[in-house]
Amino acid sequence: MNFLNGNKGYFIPEFHVILFVMNGEYNEQHCQNNIKSLALAKMLFPEDEWINTEPGIYVAKSRMSVKYREWRKWDREMSQARLLTNRNSVVYFLPEKKNEGMGKIYIDTVINGEIVELKTVSGNRNTLGTAFEQGFKQGAAVVQKYKEVRSHSVFIRLLSDISIGSVKAKIAGELKNKEGNGSFICYFEQAGEFVTWSYDELRAMLKG
Repeated sequence: MNFLNGNKGYFIPEFHVILFVMNGEYNEQHCQNNIKSLALAKMLFPEDEWINTEPGIYVAKSRMSVKYREWRKWDREMSQARLLTNRNSVVYFLPEKKNEGMGKIYIDTVINGEIVELKTVSGNRNTLGTAFEQGFKQGAAVVQKYKEVRSHSVFIRLLSDISIGSVKAKIAGELKNKEGNGSFICYFEQAGEFVTWSYDELRAMLKG
């Protein structure tokens, strides 16, 4: 399933259906994305509260101080999130604090029920590869700790003028000897284009 339209990265027990009204109409996909995202966010940080700051975006109460303390960072994170919520995704920003048992690993977001690390890259292919590797490690640490979490993804907003084919090849190379399910989502800023590849799809390039 296309990540931008929802995924099955996290197993959740039965929930009562919550009706979401968007533009006057019931949006089932948005509803399901929200149910999955809230469930995972609560599992990871059960003591936190979630503030709906704008349509499709929820922020941990303990993270709200960033809005005033580091407003540039807040603006960057919100702009990243809007790229996804404009495509029917639901984004939960997790607390900026350690998760018990996770050491110094911090987690950015839960999106459509899946752990997703957010990065913005303005450098070359090597910078892109480093950013992806960092995000992948962060997500993999969560999967290793929680058996309920079945996949993790990385979203990169790419400001540089690097071709889609070059990006795909670079990320495929970064996945060599790395296990795990998930997707790499890239927004090519200069082209205004979204591309999503599953990790399995990228690994298949290495076998070819």
